[in-house]
Amino acid sequence: MRHRKDHRKLSRTASHRRAVLRNLVTSLLQYERIETTVAKAKEARRLAERLITFGKQGDVAARRHVDRFVMRRDVTQKLFATIAPWYTERHGGYTRIVRIGRRLGDAGETAYLELVKSDAQKEAARQERIAAAEAREKALKGDKSTKKPKAEAAAPADEGERPSRGRKRGGGPGGTPAAPAKKTRRSVKTG
Repeated sequence: MRHRKDHRKLSRTASHRRAVLRNLVTSLLQYERIETTVAKAKEARRLAERLITFGKQGDVAARRHVDRFVMRRDVTQKLFATIAPWYTERHGGYTRIVRIGRRLGDAGETAYLELVKSDAQKEAARQERIAAAEAREKALKGDKSTKKPKAEAAAPADEGERPSRGRKRGGGPGGTPAAPAKKTRRSVKTG
């Protein structure tokens, strides 16, 4: 029997379990859908639904409470500005777990943990799909107004310098010293 057993331990220490769940919930709020094991999804769902409820409250105390748990500030802002308004008419049940089968490596049962879409979200997504399909049709018909002109290759600033693309291999300012050329059999003259 599981009397007075509140949560799954997930075979981790308390600090590791808390870190895993914080990362899962942050990723769920950021990407709106994550893939994980069923046990982790069930635990993360409990926490995510509480945070969305705090997001619906919208006051300073709720924001501070969410900030203590969520790993990134931009995700907290997304929760309060975007995600919480989706569920103003809904009292719980903000997430769903969709089982997708077993992992090949260890046969762990995996699932998607995702935010439930409201009717307004579904309609907005449908409008986006329609607009994208119309844009594809215009492109296929050869409408010149939707095509972008090809960008010409930019010439280097100086003849001796190339435009920088990150860390340079050769010598010069900001780069590493040039490596000596390797001698191969073809480059060595005999006789």
